[in-house]
Amino acid sequence: MKRVRLDELKGAPGSRRKRKRVGRGISAGQGKTAGRGTKGQKAREQVPPWFEGGQTPLYKRVPKRRGETKIAMPVEPFRKRTAEVTVRRLIQYFPEGVKVDPQALLEKGLVDPNDEQIRIIGTAELARPMIVFAHHFTKGARQSIESAGGKAVVISK
Repeated sequence: MKRVRLDELKGAPGSRRKRKRVGRGISAGQGKTAGRGTKGQKAREQVPPWFEGGQTPLYKRVPKRRGETKIAMPVEPFRKRTAEVTVRRLIQYFPEGVKVDPQALLEKGLVDPNDEQIRIIGTAELARPMIVFAHHFTKGARQSIESAGGKAVVISK
């Protein structure tokens, strides 16, 4: 098998285009007006992309931090971050007899370290009993865990 060398690498055919040279005569295709059309400010000089044609620009129309409003504040500043984990995920990630607690869920990557509470949701047929520790359980999730002979233990935080 032949080894590839860096000096032999080439781009795919048609992946590199030549630079368009404007204003180089009528036969070049972009001569005379150089693709800028005719007349007007944009044809004659560089106009900054934020220029709005003399209208008061957006950055001047929008107020600059005039006190705190509901728009400026976070939607719910004191809300607790809750991670939702499905019963089906518990089946996939945990074998029989393992204690499923917030630390175990964090180690498996099912919850974020910033989440303050864990809610177990969903319904699924469990083939093995599990002891699950969480802050909240939906009715269906609790029923699924307990019908398989497991325990749904509510922890407080």
